[in-house]
Amino acid sequence: MATLDDVRRIALEFPRVSEKIEGHGGGASWRTDAGMLAWQRGPRRSDLEQLDALGREWPKGHVIGIRVDGEQAKSALLETYPDVFFTVPHFDGYPAVLAIVDAIDKQLLRETLTDAWLLRVPKTVGRAWLAEHGLE
Repeated sequence: MATLDDVRRIALEFPRVSEKIEGHGGGASWRTDAGMLAWQRGPRRSDLEQLDALGREWPKGHVIGIRVDGEQAKSALLETYPDVFFTVPHFDGYPAVLAIVDAIDKQLLRETLTDAWLLRVPKTVGRAWLAEHGLE
C-alpha cells in the first residue's frame, strides 16, 4: 500500500510539477501551472457533519484529493474501488475523488496520478512523456 512519500515521489516525477504547502490544514499539494493534480485533504467540520447525516465516517489515515476527467471517470473510480476512493457532498459536481492513501496500491496510485497530471499539462507535454515512457 502507498504512503504520502509515495504520493510525493510519484507526483514529482512528472514534468512541470511542484509541491506547495497550502490550503485547509496546511497540507501539501502537487500542481502544475494549470492547477492541482493532487492534494492532502483532511476533513472539514462540514464534511464530518454531512457524512454523519449520511451514516458514514471520514476514514482513518491520510487522504488525498485527486483530479479526474469529469463525472464519468469519478463514478468509475468510486464504483470500481469503493475501499480506496470516496467522495463527500462538498465534492458534488467537482471533478475529483478522495483517496485513502493507506488503502491504495502503488500501481493504482501511479495510474490515477498520471491521469490527473495529463489533465494539467499541455497535450504536447503529455504525449511526449507518454511516448518516452512507452505508454502511448
